[in-house]
Amino acid sequence: MDLTRLTKLAAHTVEATRGELPAVLRETAAGVPVTFQDWPSGEILGDEFEPDILGLFVGPPHGAPGDESQGLPAQILLFTGNLWEFAEGDDKVFCNEVRITYLHELGHYFGWDEEELAERGLE
Repeated sequence: MDLTRLTKLAAHTVEATRGELPAVLRETAAGVPVTFQDWPSGEILGDEFEPDILGLFVGPPHGAPGDESQGLPAQILLFTGNLWEFAEGDDKVFCNEVRITYLHELGHYFGWDEEELAERGLE
């Protein structure tokens, strides 16, 4: 597994996915940075998340007042090592899961809860 290659592939997939969004969402989506990490740190996992988590939205959702003193700024974290393991080494599956995970976390940025994400096929 070449994590540098996977990060480039994931970044390309996120950009392509953003380009497919409706114009009204595309501009807003471009405002939330995506950070690619090989694996989630223990600090990120805490007691709340499993080590095989694929992605995570952190920070205030879009439109909410942001106070960085209370935590991280709004961003999407994608864990390329976990995504690759989930894809069982298949580039096509990896890219599809990056797309789904990005859209799922972007939905959290838009303030959608798990039920609303499921209604949109982003569970």
